[in-house]
Amino acid sequence: MNKKNRVRVGIDVGGTFTKAVALDLKSGDILGKSTVLTTHTSEKGVSEGIITVLGNIMNSSEITFDSIELISHSTTQAINALLESDTFKVGIIAMGVGPTKKDVVKRTDLSDPKINSKKDLKTSHHFLDTSELISEEQVKQVVQELKDDGAKVIVATEAFGVDDPSNEKFVMNMASKLELPSTASHEISGIYGLEIRTLTAAVNASVLPKTVQVANYVENAITDFGVKAPLMIMKGDGGVTSMKTFRTKPILTILSGPAASVAGGLLHQRVTNGIFVEVGGTSTNISIIKNGKPEIRYVTINEHPTCIRSMDVRILGVAGGSMCQLKNNKIDKVGPRSAHIAGLKYSCYAEPEELKGGKIIFVKPKENDDEYVAIENNGKTFAITNTCAANAIDSIDQGDYAYANQESAKIALTILGEHLGVSFFEAANSIIQTASLTIIKTVSKILKEFKLSSQSTQIIGAGGGASVLVPFVSKQMGIKYAKCDNAEVISSIGVASSMLQEETEVSMIEPTPEKISQECKKIHNILTERGATPESILVNTEYLSDKAILRISATGNVELDSVTTSKSVFSQEESKMRCAEILEVDESLIDLIHETEHYFVFAGNIIKKKLFVKKKITPIIILDKFGRLKLSIKNGKIFSGEEKETKDNVQQFLKSRNNDIAPQVHLLTDLKLIDYSSLTSNSSIVDAIGQEFKESDKVIVVVEL
Repeated sequence: MNKKNRVRVGIDVGGTFTKAVALDLKSGDILGKSTVLTTHTSEKGVSEGIITVLGNIMNSSEITFDSIELISHSTTQAINALLESDTFKVGIIAMGVGPTKKDVVKRTDLSDPKINSKKDLKTSHHFLDTSELISEEQVKQVVQELKDDGAKVIVATEAFGVDDPSNEKFVMNMASKLELPSTASHEISGIYGLEIRTLTAAVNASVLPKTVQVANYVENAITDFGVKAPLMIMKGDGGVTSMKTFRTKPILTILSGPAASVAGGLLHQRVTNGIFVEVGGTSTNISIIKNGKPEIRYVTINEHPTCIRSMDVRILGVAGGSMCQLKNNKIDKVGPRSAHIAGLKYSCYAEPEELKGGKIIFVKPKENDDEYVAIENNGKTFAITNTCAANAIDSIDQGDYAYANQESAKIALTILGEHLGVSFFEAANSIIQTASLTIIKTVSKILKEFKLSSQSTQIIGAGGGASVLVPFVSKQMGIKYAKCDNAEVISSIGVASSMLQEETEVSMIEPTPEKISQECKKIHNILTERGATPESILVNTEYLSDKAILRISATGNVELDSVTTSKSVFSQEESKMRCAEILEVDESLIDLIHETEHYFVFAGNIIKKKLFVKKKITPIIILDKFGRLKLSIKNGKIFSGEEKETKDNVQQFLKSRNNDIAPQVHLLTDLKLIDYSSLTSNSSIVDAIGQEFKESDKVIVVVEL
């Protein structure tokens, strides 16, 4: 391969399969792809599977080491460790001034059953009085006591540690000297809530030794293989970040697998409102896309609330490889166990001769499981899965990833049908219906929860098992269906093509333009340090007045010339169409008011009728170049021009309101959309406009009426 080729590799490490794709950054083409079983039980864990798929795509496409510019991957390591309680004991060092000791201990001691009801977080606790300067000897003694009590990792947490993290850093430094990994609560979040910060830090710390080991295995394996390109990891919010983040904040990678799939789907499908259903071998992940972007929420892990935000993903224990259970000689349940967990081959991937004359038996995939149906013949055992059922009734198109030996599938389902006293078709249909019902219930709940119309919403199928269950769900619910291109490796495509993305939350009771601008610069610097080109970084802020929190998010590209990324860039016409879909009005009622290099600003011209009164309103929508909704205002006014003109016009408008309380205001430059709704005076708004003009030639002011 020509050395001028530029390649990005995306690897998705799933619960069942490890999948990889190589993308050509110049053409956007897929140069190679590979799928192998995830190597959970290998001595070096999942890294063995990563090297195998990487080697496969390099051999099949003749990619050279020096043509690979970036490798990014998603992982299930953190979430699996937490769900399976494969965690380590955490030593918590809480700090505060003496008189507040009782309150601080109450808020940070996770042995309290009200905080740790499932008792899955194993912790020891110690309080340090910071009324006076704490000494190195004091901290060393406390860390050693916690270590002697079995703690394998330390959490440093202090009230108002987000304002002054020096004591937390001091504790971390001592833990490092005693060869213990550590987490500080200020590293996890910039919000004040001591309980939620401590709990989140403890959840993060409990898997830290495991993820550090995994990170070392993966990085060493990649280096030993001969690849010198940077290695990055997917986060649960859909962005990628450095391996340093994985070593210190593995909790950010929770749900990175589903996030990778949604990122890949958004790149190709351009869905405004949709429900993304990824069907793997063991589980199905369902995500929500609203107004062109995935829904993000605070994550709850094993009933522990956290201050980590990730994609809203519903995980169901039913998928392409799910096996079924019987009750009263009928199909009772499908899943959660899969053929992969049971260590069995799908019946539909066996040769017909291997199945003929077989009989139904019942197996326990794991020792304490209920019994699942299987077929035994000549000493071999085969699973009857959803994929087998779908192939038996000819619902999988030839060439589809889930297409198998349909003769074998029919033999297997005939054997099951005879056991149940029904035809193979009835047996297969019963399996698909039972499995799909779980998905249908979840999709119905999502439609209601997010007030999505079944007419304007579509279901997007992804994953190797998409064709097994999702078309049936779509048909039953009367919702449009679309399947992703390259559905079986869509998660790997999402990992490979995702941008760097960071989000922070900062407690800010009295915001000022200077404070907000300072936080924007901080997140900009974080992204540049992690490899984003400065001119590609877009910053967005949102002020949550009810929580007194400023939320700052930013995205940036490692490279700007990726055709794969540019495929998701919206034209003016496409953006206008999305805007109309969001407002649910005809495109003729929408005008493009401003266009920058990175944003489109649209305004509607809508007449609302109420009784005998007609009222004109001007909804305002701002989309970024990827069609993502950045701002939606029901009725507003836009100001722009030179600095003096803009400031004078805004000042005149504010005076005309005869109200000293400032309205909600947003300022847009080419690289930033800043929420100044936290500013409470008219003069502060004018000052903020002047502040932004110092850094940008063009500032657009959006005022909510």
